[in-house]
Amino acid sequence: MVILLPLLGYSHANFAESSHDNGIATKFKPIAQSPIIPSTQVNNSSSNQAKKFLLDVPLIKQNPELKYGCEVTSLTMMLQFAGVNTNKMELFSKIKKDPDAIQRSRSGDIIRWGNPNDGFVGDMTGKTAGYAVFDQPMEDLVNDYLPDRAVNLTNQSFDEVLKHVAHGYPVVVWTTGDFRLPDRPESWLHGNQIIHTPLDLHAVVLVGFDEKFVYINDPLAGKKQHAVDKQQFHTSWLALKSRAISYH
Repeated sequence: MVILLPLLGYSHANFAESSHDNGIATKFKPIAQSPIIPSTQVNNSSSNQAKKFLLDVPLIKQNPELKYGCEVTSLTMMLQFAGVNTNKMELFSKIKKDPDAIQRSRSGDIIRWGNPNDGFVGDMTGKTAGYAVFDQPMEDLVNDYLPDRAVNLTNQSFDEVLKHVAHGYPVVVWTTGDFRLPDRPESWLHGNQIIHTPLDLHAVVLVGFDEKFVYINDPLAGKKQHAVDKQQFHTSWLALKSRAISYH
């Protein structure tokens, strides 16, 4: 049984010298709550047909403007679904940025750079090196548009993330560009910290699931409700520290 909820709303793997993955803020309108799927709409028959939840979240592509903007583009999809009048370039201008510029060794290795826990690292447009932003700055941005409604599901179980989707809320999640285990580890200094992180990461919007698959909106591939093996996706999500952002 498919439950369709109506619309109200570069992968970091290709890191290079011009390296990761549309604007002035306007007041947003009052937001209608996203619908909750009542249990009566779930297939409770004795058949073997699996439950399937699918949200009709708008697809937005990050390119060509935001080569490394998979996070803010994914967040734009989620906020538009929630009824917020915004676009990817507005979120690009508003997301916190870590100001630390990249420093490289003579051989080209990264010596120093920013912390994606503090803000976006590098240049999101790809004109110069760019990387990523993690969940806390994204949570802060959600609360700017939906005050006190951000939900940070980071480090929750994957079942909790899927339950949130089943309740009618898309979730921005961090994975890899091919939804497999990351294989490009990197580290650099940030102040007195050492940042350990994979370069081959990506952010997408989790919009549905069934017994075997999860369904995502991918801002890099430009695919809507794209099916990915659930176990494979879960494994890659765990490897990216189980990061997930949504709202209620």
